[in-house]
Amino acid sequence: MNTKAHTILAQGDRRLLSGREYRGASRIDGPLVYMRNTHPVGYGELVEVVAPDGQTRFGQVLDTSDEVVVVQVFEGTDGLSMPDTRMRFMGEPLSLAVSEQMLGRVMDGLGKSRDGAAAIAGSVERDVNGEPMNPTAREYPRDFIQTGISVIDGMTTLIQGQKLPIFSGNGLDHNHLAAQIARQAKVLGGESEFCIVFAAMGVKYDVARFFIDSFEETGVLDNVALFLSLADDPSIERTITPKTALTLAEHLAFDKGKHVLVIMTDMTNYCESLREIATMRGEIPSRKGYPGYLYSNLAEIYERSGKIAGRPGSITQLPILTMPNDDISHPVPDLTGYITEGQIVFERSMQARGIYPPINCLPSLSRLMKDGIGEGMTRSDHPHLANQLFASYSHVKDVQNLASVIGEEELTTLDQQYLEFGTFFETRFVKQGFDEDRSIDQTLDLAWEALSKLPAEELQRLTDEEIAEHYGK
Repeated sequence: MNTKAHTILAQGDRRLLSGREYRGASRIDGPLVYMRNTHPVGYGELVEVVAPDGQTRFGQVLDTSDEVVVVQVFEGTDGLSMPDTRMRFMGEPLSLAVSEQMLGRVMDGLGKSRDGAAAIAGSVERDVNGEPMNPTAREYPRDFIQTGISVIDGMTTLIQGQKLPIFSGNGLDHNHLAAQIARQAKVLGGESEFCIVFAAMGVKYDVARFFIDSFEETGVLDNVALFLSLADDPSIERTITPKTALTLAEHLAFDKGKHVLVIMTDMTNYCESLREIATMRGEIPSRKGYPGYLYSNLAEIYERSGKIAGRPGSITQLPILTMPNDDISHPVPDLTGYITEGQIVFERSMQARGIYPPINCLPSLSRLMKDGIGEGMTRSDHPHLANQLFASYSHVKDVQNLASVIGEEELTTLDQQYLEFGTFFETRFVKQGFDEDRSIDQTLDLAWEALSKLPAEELQRLTDEEIAEHYGK
């Protein structure tokens, strides 16, 4: 092996071996390149890979041992040959040059310009793996984020610093909902600026074009940093895209004091890339072929959200994942549910009935909702009103099941009223236009209009004062 005496400073007492160049790979398998007889290198270390034609690509150390180092190449290994491939280990992790100027730009999964404009000049370099947030410095999330979507704001409220995933399915309207939330989301009465970091992984070109056009037409693109890793990009890039997006979010939130909403779609594509790499490495598979470290890997991403005491900014995550075969017990949604603070669940039958967004509120949950609604935050009647909506709509499902057995004409007058409430709830409260932005007051007033379809004595989760003030008005 030939080496090149090109070194960079190492920290502490480490030998000045970083930056050495090695020629000749022992194996190339998909996006992975194997190199033997190197100096000791670190896990996650940044690698420059030089192809025979002189083109430089970047990679990351995936595995390291005394015998062999495994490097994953972000741009793919097309054109590389084992004898002529050169590698330079940089002695530092993959970093991203971040700046506020990245808002309003469209980038690839590695943070490079994709919109044809000038290259992005970052003001500071940050490790894409982030820095762990001191648990004792975390501030409990309490502030309400208005999405303009009634079924979310009213029943599964999003709170600053929360991680609230959307469980969808192939062919459902999660892309439309993601774009709508990115356009409409806002912090009410907040002193800090609000912005969006949007990461799309493994999406088709027409989907990417939809996101860009939607943001441009509504004039919000200047407040959105868009990271796009398309379906025909190397799949290995998808494993980095969430990390680069969150690296920028951390800079905007904790250095610049902004409230940042990070929307990531589709996390299932991210997990598929992890499974693909694990299979190439010959790792022992876990559930459905996914690697055993899928839980900890997802946790590393999801836990990069929250608020830090004494700092004005925050990071709120809204990851979107498609459930294979609409199976909520699939490893990706199952593990996600253990890490995050609730979930918003799509229902295919609701979309078939023409309801957008097709959110089934009964299996949906926001565990932090109770701490961000009520007097001084949304409205004093919000907590009891949400509880009553859940209880009443749950009874609607029981009545519908009964009607399917005995026939709707055999139902009691009260059951008929519940069916009328259920129809109004789905077609007026849950259903809304793609361009319709409802305030929290409009959402709560619409909820009262729905509950007014029921007799007042059925509203047992509301106080007499609340009923007297709002019922039937």
